[in-house]
Amino acid sequence: MSISMHSASAPVFQRLLHNMLNWLDKAEAHAQARGFDPVNYLGLRLAPDMLPLARQIQIASDAAKACMARLAGQELPKWADDEATLDDLRARIRRTIDYVESFEPAQIDGSETREVRIVKRNGDVLRYQGEEYLKHNAMPNFYFHATTLYALLRQAGVAVGKGDYLGA
Repeated sequence: MSISMHSASAPVFQRLLHNMLNWLDKAEAHAQARGFDPVNYLGLRLAPDMLPLARQIQIASDAAKACMARLAGQELPKWADDEATLDDLRARIRRTIDYVESFEPAQIDGSETREVRIVKRNGDVLRYQGEEYLKHNAMPNFYFHATTLYALLRQAGVAVGKGDYLGA
């Protein structure tokens, strides 16, 4: 039996997004225990040329919501990238979870061969079939930014481990 496109996307996004909320809770507790403002996390980078922590969350959010919209054949929602606190970032993650949860399986299932078009900043167009897009673009992009968030928090001394990454 094959798995459905919905079961390969929505629950996967939901689980890691919930885990990301837990990481941010641990980050806030870490900052409070050490007496510094948790907003300091937002600008963390592993290297000077990478995007900061706040953008990692925004892009992970964008990857999840864009995937769901594209697989359902809907317009991509556009959200401002204006989060300035951990609470703002948690609200964005919750909003993303709500968006992902709003899709019924029937809206996503059967999208394996749906054409997905991504227009890059330079105007180039990437074309995928739904399954290829999910496996080789949307999921890797989502995991890349979620993992980078995890690594940034870990490097900052937040007590997150593999169990926090994988979740319950």
